[in-house]
Amino acid sequence: MRVKLISHSTAPADSELDNVQELIAYCAKVSNPTNQINKKTSEKLITYLIKHQHWSPLEMVSACLEIETTRDIAHQMVRHRSFSFQEFSQRYAEPGKMGDAFTTRECRLQDHKNRQNSIDVEHDPATQGDPKTVELITDWQRRQHGIIKAATEVYEWAIENGIAKEQARVVLPEGLTKTRLYMNGTIRSWVHYIELRGANGTQKEHMEIAHACAKVIADIFPLAGDLING
Repeated sequence: MRVKLISHSTAPADSELDNVQELIAYCAKVSNPTNQINKKTSEKLITYLIKHQHWSPLEMVSACLEIETTRDIAHQMVRHRSFSFQEFSQRYAEPGKMGDAFTTRECRLQDHKNRQNSIDVEHDPATQGDPKTVELITDWQRRQHGIIKAATEVYEWAIENGIAKEQARVVLPEGLTKTRLYMNGTIRSWVHYIELRGANGTQKEHMEIAHACAKVIADIFPLAGDLING
């Protein structure tokens, strides 16, 4: 998983506004032009806007992030329809063009009391060193590597024999195959996404992306960090 900032809205160089947060506050004070450039009140104003769901000023600026994840998690992300997406296409390019095309997933157990939760046994001190748990983790990794090896062999055979990429890709395991996408949206959309996907009930891999997005967005919109920490 990797997240980085690609682009964001900026104010004119002569505007005295230093970041997206100040630009949002500037837009919010359109009806108060004599105080529009007052940066001292920006954070307090935007906190108020978010708390009371006055969203329109946060729609005046946007940010685009590059995100690397697995294709199954990307499917969850593109459900956020207020964003615009551009994703690496396996129809036009082989996954290896991105570099290391595959990954494996950690061993988590099903929580039978909460279908939205899974139980981490790899990092739980209570289960570390337990022979059955160690065997389960080892076997889980071995079987994933086996699937990757088998899928890669079939995929490469298909490409070498002239089968179209759009057909060859069907053998690739979505949860183990990496993808790269660009995710562009307004700060309002990012606030909603980070609050929703950064909270309990989100799959761990997706939650980690939301937290990483908050950290990256915080470089231009410092209040984004509070959406996770507070």
